[in-house]
Amino acid sequence: MVIRQLQYLVTLARERHFGRAAAACNVTQPTLSAGIRHLESELGVPLVERGQRFQGLTADGERVLGWAQRILADCEAMTQELGGARSGLAGRLRLGVVPSALPAAALLTRPFHGRHPAVQVSVHSMSSIEIQQGLEQFEIDLGLTYLDNEPLSGVRAQPLYRERYVLLVPEAVPFAGRASVTWAEASGVPLALLTPNMQNRRIVDAAFRRAGSEPHAEIETNSLVSLIAHVQSGGWSSVVPQMLIEVLGQPKACRALPLVDPVVTHVIGVVIADREPASPIARAFMALASPFDGTPAAGRPAG
Repeated sequence: MVIRQLQYLVTLARERHFGRAAAACNVTQPTLSAGIRHLESELGVPLVERGQRFQGLTADGERVLGWAQRILADCEAMTQELGGARSGLAGRLRLGVVPSALPAAALLTRPFHGRHPAVQVSVHSMSSIEIQQGLEQFEIDLGLTYLDNEPLSGVRAQPLYRERYVLLVPEAVPFAGRASVTWAEASGVPLALLTPNMQNRRIVDAAFRRAGSEPHAEIETNSLVSLIAHVQSGGWSSVVPQMLIEVLGQPKACRALPLVDPVVTHVIGVVIADREPASPIARAFMALASPFDGTPAAGRPAG
C-alpha cells in the first residue's frame, strides 16, 4: 500500500468519475484504476462498486475512505511540520467561509500572509453544513462560520466578532432621511435575500418572525455581490451583514440602515476540527485569529 493509492481512492470518492479523478491526480485513467485495484488486493476487500460508470464505494470502501482521508491529512501535516522547522511554513491553507462572513475573511488572511508568505491561502464560499462536512472529510483546514446559531459539532472555536445587520436600500428610495429601520418595516419592501440553504437567510427569516412579519423575497441568490447588484439596480433592498459595509464601504447608489426592533446579533468565529495533531498551518492560522469588531481592513495589522 502506498500513499498514492490512497490519494486515488479519496479523489475518486470526491469526483465520482474515473476520468475526472485521473485528471485531478495527473495520471491516466488506467493508472488510477490499476492503483485502486492494487489497494483492493492488498486489503482483501472490494472498495468500488463495479460497473460501466462509477457507482459509488462499497461499505468497506466507505470505511477505508475515512482512514485514507485521515492518513493523507496526517502525512500533509507531517510534511508541514518538518518543512516549517527548517525554513518556515509552506503549503496550502484551505478556508471555508459562510457567505455573510466573506468580507471579514481578508481581516484574517492579510495578517496570516504577512507572517507566512510561503503559504497559499484558498478561500471557499460554503454553507455552514458544507463547512462541517469539509472539516470531517479533511477537505478544508478551517472554517469561518456562526458559533452561537446552529453551531458545528466536533470543533474547537475562536470567536471573532458579532455579526449585526443592516437594510441596504437604493439611494433614492425608500426610508429617506431615516437613521434606522425596523424589521417589520423592512418586510414591506421588495427584497433580495440569500438562498434558504444559507444560515444567514435562516437568521434573517427568524428575525422577521420575531418582529411579527414575513419577508417578501422576490430575488434569492447565494452571492453577496449579486445582492448588492440588485440593490444598485434600484428595484430591491436587502438585509446584509454590517461587516460588509465596514470592510468594503457603502456600495455606490445605496444606503445602509441599521435594523432595529429587535437588534439581532450572532457570533462569527474560526473553527477547526477537534482532533490531534492539527496541521501546523491550521494551528498558525488559529493563533493569529484574535477577536475584532467592526475594524476596517485598512486598520488591521499586517502581521
